[in-house]
Amino acid sequence: MNKVLAVENYHWTVVLPNLWKSALVPFAVKIPQRVGYLGEFRWGLLTELRKLVKQVLPMTVQRFVALGLVDSGCPAVVTAKFNLTRDQKILALCPGAEYGLAKRWLPAHFAAVAEAKIAEGWQVMLLGSDKDQDVAEQINLLTKHQCLDFIGKTTLAEAVDLLSLVDAIVSNDSGLMHVAAALNKPLVAIYGSSDPGFTPPLHQAARIVSLQKSCAPCFKRECPLGHTHCLTEIMPDRVLSEITAFNL
Repeated sequence: MNKVLAVENYHWTVVLPNLWKSALVPFAVKIPQRVGYLGEFRWGLLTELRKLVKQVLPMTVQRFVALGLVDSGCPAVVTAKFNLTRDQKILALCPGAEYGLAKRWLPAHFAAVAEAKIAEGWQVMLLGSDKDQDVAEQINLLTKHQCLDFIGKTTLAEAVDLLSLVDAIVSNDSGLMHVAAALNKPLVAIYGSSDPGFTPPLHQAARIVSLQKSCAPCFKRECPLGHTHCLTEIMPDRVLSEITAFNL
């Protein structure tokens, strides 16, 4: 394993376990930046030792996500780079889902939620990877380009920093949904073909929207019945009511 890591020329590593042995391998292969929490006998093995405050990060997934964040001035940097106005509330929409269409709420429904919050004076940003650009274009077309489209325009660290600034998030069952949950943000998570009992957002205040159809969860990438009623029948008003329930 050491030989494999050495020839790959890695520049940065995150050491998740707190054991000294876990920090020994990246040290031995001379990876320049080695980040991890202060643990047993790790002085010198890691180049960046972070103190874990368990009360702030009670869940393991939160601790691991936090380790992966690069300290770049974070909120101030992304606020300036993406021209955000901090005197308005911000809603983030995460309309992508790498797994497939059966996990993606309709662009028209996302757009309806966006328009309703924009009418209330909110800023609405779209976040996701470059694979989600088509759905972003659909949402922005339907909202007359009133959304801040950051899809495919951020690094993962920037996306996390942006999510840390928002007041609420609406997301499909996706990677960004779990990041949002780890950040303890008011979150509405929409489930179609997947099971909220199997991959729930690990945040007690998160609100799950699932119709509990008899055909779901099917765990398929595309609806085997051809209608995706588990998603199309979730109306924007339902999601808006969940956002309102946060009393923001």
